[in-house]
Amino acid sequence: MIGSLETEILRFLSEPSDDKFEPLALTVFEHQRRKNPVYASYCEFLGTPQRIASWKDIPGVPQQAFKHAELRSFPIEQTRAEFRTSGTTGEGYGKHFFQSLRLYETAVQRCWDFFQLPRHNFVALLQHPDDAPFSSLCRMGGFLTDFQRECFFITRNGCLEIDRLKDRLSDREKPLTLFGTALAFLNLMEQAPNLRVELPPGSIAMETGGFKGSGRDVAKRELYDRLCGQFGITTDSLWNEYGMTELSSQFYSYGLNRPHRAPPWMKFLIIDPNTNEEAPSGERGLLRIFDLANLWSVLAIQTQDLAIAQADGGFLLRGRDPGALPRGCSRAMDELLQLVRG
Repeated sequence: MIGSLETEILRFLSEPSDDKFEPLALTVFEHQRRKNPVYASYCEFLGTPQRIASWKDIPGVPQQAFKHAELRSFPIEQTRAEFRTSGTTGEGYGKHFFQSLRLYETAVQRCWDFFQLPRHNFVALLQHPDDAPFSSLCRMGGFLTDFQRECFFITRNGCLEIDRLKDRLSDREKPLTLFGTALAFLNLMEQAPNLRVELPPGSIAMETGGFKGSGRDVAKRELYDRLCGQFGITTDSLWNEYGMTELSSQFYSYGLNRPHRAPPWMKFLIIDPNTNEEAPSGERGLLRIFDLANLWSVLAIQTQDLAIAQADGGFLLRGRDPGALPRGCSRAMDELLQLVRG
């Protein structure tokens, strides 16, 4: 069963069809409720019926639950990979376990294809996956570069290789794809303040993450203005990847004040925290994400990120409320943590 379900999702990622999303999502939900005891308990606390009619009714597990419980939908002895969050909030780090990385790798590759993102001449301001085995972002960079070590410019001990990077950027003929965290780009600007490079036409910069845990904070517009000045590219050549360790897929946007969009195997809802129901159109609420590629853990993740749905299908991020959870989720989360802690 599990092998055929993985194969079915892989087929959907390669040949998506909107009318197949819901039945496949419901099948994944039923499988995870049977195989994931933590998730089954959470659904029970919420009073979720055994049969639900819509993907919108699939309960979203609070993102922080990954820090306190093992949300695993397969036998523990079959674990093949583990990704960890940064653990910068003081609560420890979350863990995301995988029986296989086929879905994760395929989601990364197909997502770049869906958004027509370039794969040429990669410059990753990341550690090589071998040097950061628990980083989902570094593994993502590995899949996009065929794990070529020369594409990675942060050492095992976290140092940015400025001189080698300058040599790489000196190639003005081939378009570049710069890929890194917002903090890595900021570090580059500070360590090489006089670096000015006119990147070839067709080049892009992809930034992800933020400044969490660094004690730093730079407004996105300021960061983008500095990137444009340093690399001679326009704001529309700057992309943002919105993802998280607890997911297997990502959302993307480009430029400033444009919505993040999903590939066909992801959906989202904006949740009113007072009702735990979908917020009225145009109103701010908490982002709940549904990712078909998350077969090995849970399909639906309830974040604490604030967002507003857009009429054309994307969402605008509007900050984060670390103290907020939808009312029903909050109570069920408390019950779940008591159960896990014994």
